[in-house]
Amino acid sequence: MKNRTALLALLAAGSLWGITVALSKLALGWLDPSALTAMRFLVAMPVLAVIGRRGLRDAFTLRIFLSGTIGYGAQMLIQNIGIEHTSVSHGAIIVGALPVVVALVTAALGRGSSRPALWVGYGVALLGVVLVAKGGGGGASTWGDTLVLISVVLSGAFMAVQPSMLRGRDAAAVTAVQFLGGAAVSAPLALVHGLPAGPPTPGPVLAFLALAFLGTVLPFWLFAYGQARVTPEFAGAFVNLEPLVGAIVGWLAFSDPVGTAQVLGALAVVTGILISLVPPQLLAPARLQRAIDAALAGARRT
Repeated sequence: MKNRTALLALLAAGSLWGITVALSKLALGWLDPSALTAMRFLVAMPVLAVIGRRGLRDAFTLRIFLSGTIGYGAQMLIQNIGIEHTSVSHGAIIVGALPVVVALVTAALGRGSSRPALWVGYGVALLGVVLVAKGGGGGASTWGDTLVLISVVLSGAFMAVQPSMLRGRDAAAVTAVQFLGGAAVSAPLALVHGLPAGPPTPGPVLAFLALAFLGTVLPFWLFAYGQARVTPEFAGAFVNLEPLVGAIVGWLAFSDPVGTAQVLGALAVVTGILISLVPPQLLAPARLQRAIDAALAGARRT
C-alpha cells in the first residue's frame, strides 16, 4: 500500500510538472528570470512550512539548506533563463534527460541499479529527447536549450542525493527549508534588477499563481513524499512525464512546431518510461513466458 501511494504521488508530481514550463513562459512576460525564481520560492515556502511545521526543527540543517541553494535556487534560475530563450516544447522535452543524469550520478555513488532494462529504457527516452529537440522554430534556440540542459544536470545530481536528506524527516519540512535556500540565491539577484513593475495584463499574474501552487507546492511535496519511499532511479523515471505533458502543451496551446521527429520522440519517451518501470522479475525468461501464456489464455477466453 505504501509503494502504491508513492507511485501515485510520483505520477501526479510528474504530470503537474508538465505544465510548469508553459506557465513559466507566460509568467516571464511580467517577471524576469531571477524575480520569477525568487517569488516562486517565497510564495511556496511558507505553505510547505505550515504543512510540515512539526518536522521543521529536524529539517533545518546546513546541509539541507545548502542543497536547496544549488538543487533548487541555481538550478531553477538557469532553467528560467533557458526557457526565456527557447520554446515551450523544447524546454519541456529536454528535461527528459533528467532520469539518465539521476541514474549516472547514483551509479557513480555506488548506489545505482545495474538492471539492463533500466538503462535501455533511459536510452530510449533520451533518444526521444534528441528527436523532439531536433526541430527548430517556435522561439527555440541552441543557447536556450543548452541552459535548460545544464539545469537538468544540476537537478539530476540533486535528486540522486535527496533521499539521504529525506530519510526519517518530513518531506514538506525538508522541501520548505530547501526552498528557503533557493530563495537565498535568487532573491538578491532579483533585487539587483529592481522590483517588478505592474503586470501588463492579468494573464501573467494568474500564470504565476498557478505556477507557485499547482506547479511548485503540490508537485515538489508529492515528489519528495514518493522519492523518500522508492529508489532514486525509480522516482526519476516519472520525471519523463514532465517533458511529455510539456511538449503536448507547447504543441497545442503555443503552436510550437511539431513534425514526424517530434511525434516519434514523444512516443520514444513514453516507451522508455514503460521499459524502465518493468519489474526485474518479469524479465526472467521463465516468468516472462508464464506471463505471455497467461495473457494468451485470457485472450482466448474472451
